[in-house]
Order: sequence, then C-alpha cells, then structure tokens
Amino acid sequence: MLRQRVLTALILAPLAILLILLTPTSVFACLLSVAFLAATWEWTRLAGIANRSIRGAMLGVALIVFIALWWFRTAAWLWPTVIAVGVAWWLLACLWLRNFAFAAAPTPENRNLKLLAGAFVVFPAWVAGINIHGSEPHGHVWTFLAMLLVWAADTGAFFSGRFFGKRKLAPQISPGKTWAGVYGAFATSAAVAAVAGWLLGVRDLRLAGLIVVTVVTVASSIVGDLLESLMKRHANVKDSGALFPGHGGLLDRLDSVFAALPVFALGKLLLGL
Repeated sequence: MLRQRVLTALILAPLAILLILLTPTSVFACLLSVAFLAATWEWTRLAGIANRSIRGAMLGVALIVFIALWWFRTAAWLWPTVIAVGVAWWLLACLWLRNFAFAAAPTPENRNLKLLAGAFVVFPAWVAGINIHGSEPHGHVWTFLAMLLVWAADTGAFFSGRFFGKRKLAPQISPGKTWAGVYGAFATSAAVAAVAGWLLGVRDLRLAGLIVVTVVTVASSIVGDLLESLMKRHANVKDSGALFPGHGGLLDRLDSVFAALPVFALGKLLLGL
C-alpha cells in the first residue's frame, strides 16, 4: 500500500504543480471546479444518497453555484464573506468531531445535514483557491505554497507519528493519527513557510504572522481530514472512492485542502500579502 501511495503521488504531484503554476486563473478555476465536483460526487455518497440520478442533479446545482460565484466575483464583499463563512464552518466542525455519534444514524434529517455540511466544505474552498491564485503579485506561487504546506504537514505527520506516535489524537474517528503526528505536521509546515515566505520577500513581523497562519492552516487541515474520516465511519466505508491506487478517492486527497484553503486565504488577506 505504501508503495502504491508513493508511486501515485509521484505521478499526481508534478501534474498538480504544473497546473497551479502555469495555467491562467480562469483555466485554473475550471480545473478546480472539475476536481471539486468529483469530490462532491463522493461526498453525496458518504452523506447517504444512493440514487445516482439524484447525485448527478446535485452536481448540476453545485456547478451552477460555481458559475454564479465566478460571475459575481467582482462584488467586493462576496468572496471575502464566503471565505470567512468557510473558516467559521471549520470552527463549528470541531464541535462535531467532539461528538462522534452526532448525525450518525441514517435518517433523512442527518442526510440533509451532511449535504449542507458539504456545501460549507466545498464552496468556500473553491472561492479561496481562486482568490489566492488570482491575487497579485505571485498568486500562482502562493497557491502552490498553500498546497505545499498541506503536503509538508502530511509528510511530517506520517514520519513523526510513525516513529514517536503513542498518544492517539482521535481513536474513534481515525485510529492512525497521533499527537506526535500533529506536532510533526506543525514543525514541518512552519519550516516550509519560513523558507518560502523569505523567498517571496516576506520579512519581519509579517513573516512571523505567516508562520502563525501556517500553523492555524495545518490545524484546520487536520480537522478537515478528521471530518471526512468521521463521514466514512458513519457510512461504514474505508475510502471515499477508488480513483487513485493506494490513495482512495478524490475526496480522500482533498479533505485537508478543503479546510486549509479558506484559512490560508483569510490569513493572507489579513496580513496584506
């Protein structure tokens, strides 16, 4: 399994980096929409929607929302508001993680609640990703940095958890995660942010602010990972899909990103970067 994960990552990571760095923001928005719609397809299954026609109709609605958000992107209040709502949602999600059994029963009410949660997961992350990518200067590089921080956190968490992990983080939700992994994720991503920020010309207090934003971003990415794990436990499945060998579905790859992007985008705005 580890070998499959590494091989898949070696193929996907360079492709993702090239698309982030080389495509104009309008094209990047379309590509991100496709990826997020595919993840939404998997989310609807985890939420308890079995009928493929209904799930397809929900993707149509999601596509309309993406188009509307892009069409009204020039409204000065809209995108910052959506990003702030996304950050607020991930704070609320922490309470859900503390109550594992909440919405676990396969009732229509719980299904609808999970579908609503999916909207708060997907749309703010999409807006945040496009907002970062289209920012000046170096929006493409900042987007790559946001992704790099998540990847660095995953790597740091894996190795520190493997060698030092004893105390479990959330055994009911994700038995493999440990507090040592969390600390390793923080340390690795903070180091990456310090180097990248310096190279991007961020100095003095703003560099310290970027490191703080990075730690908060990584903390939110862990919450995103745990929330998707909780959804899978409720649905009694191991992976959200089988698109990537050794990695599961697209939602399994984007769960941390969904949570990280709004937090990083808001922190970048607040720091004036």
